[in-house]
Amino acid sequence: MTLWNGSYPFYPGPNACFPFDTSRAVIVTIFLSMLVMFIVILPGIRGRARLFWFLRLVFGLFVGAVVLTVQFTRDWETGWVQANTSYKSFSPVQVNADVGLHIGLAGVNVTLRGNPVKQINETINYNEHFPWNFGADYDRSYSEGLEKGLPSPILYVAEKFSTQSPCAVHRQYRIASHYASLILWLAFCTWLISILLFSMSILLCGGCMLLLTATLILLSLLFFFIVRNTPKCPIQFGPVSLRTDYGESFWLTLATGLLCLLLGLAIIILNSVQPEKLKLIFSLEKSSEEEVWTKSCLPAEPSCSAQDTLMVPLGELCQVTATQL
Repeated sequence: MTLWNGSYPFYPGPNACFPFDTSRAVIVTIFLSMLVMFIVILPGIRGRARLFWFLRLVFGLFVGAVVLTVQFTRDWETGWVQANTSYKSFSPVQVNADVGLHIGLAGVNVTLRGNPVKQINETINYNEHFPWNFGADYDRSYSEGLEKGLPSPILYVAEKFSTQSPCAVHRQYRIASHYASLILWLAFCTWLISILLFSMSILLCGGCMLLLTATLILLSLLFFFIVRNTPKCPIQFGPVSLRTDYGESFWLTLATGLLCLLLGLAIIILNSVQPEKLKLIFSLEKSSEEEVWTKSCLPAEPSCSAQDTLMVPLGELCQVTATQL
């Protein structure tokens, strides 16, 4: 019987798969809280302006949440393969597992999940992150993984993206991710400016800023698209190979950029062709219901008799005689 139930505290334990991304959870919680807060005041808006206001609110929060969230997601490029592979170095024991590769703007995630999870008296469920963002050292993270004794499939996949690898893809992915992240931060700033311009009823400038936001989002995708199509070394596990494709974050960012592009163009075209309808969408003109309500609240005009009474000259007033008592 030893201290700490048979395990020594100065030896690191296995790094199990974390259930969710905390950065994404915080961002989604903040934007959902803002949405609920604005929905609470929604009944105070009359007529068709309520629907247009709600649509503008949902669109604005959606774009901001997507542009901010994809900075921290790890599924811009993903791939899975099921293979029989060695579990530890210098060991002939093999396990059947799913090996996953997830590439984001901040680094690489390598997942190893056993089929079943319990094999060779161990729980095979790993998710290791190797960062390459600003201030991070990918090779150092890889060296720490070697020191911890991570499973061989994880080290094999992570080694493909190191600076010492003959694949030579580390520099391309790192630079492309940095530029894409920087451009997305600029898109987030232009989105904030467009929201401010729309709230100040400067519709044409707001549409131009929304168009600029779409351009920046699509430009960030172009950087990632270029590096994605560079030749890469095959990641082979026996007879099968690990192949990757665009992930959910890439397609979600593309959909958001196209949506901003279409709405920005629509606002600019409507402003030059039919500005009245554009002002109606942004609740800048009074509707017929509001005009009727305004007229009903005006004070009644004075009658003609009252005007005549007030217009009688002082000299034409009836002369009153006083009777002496």
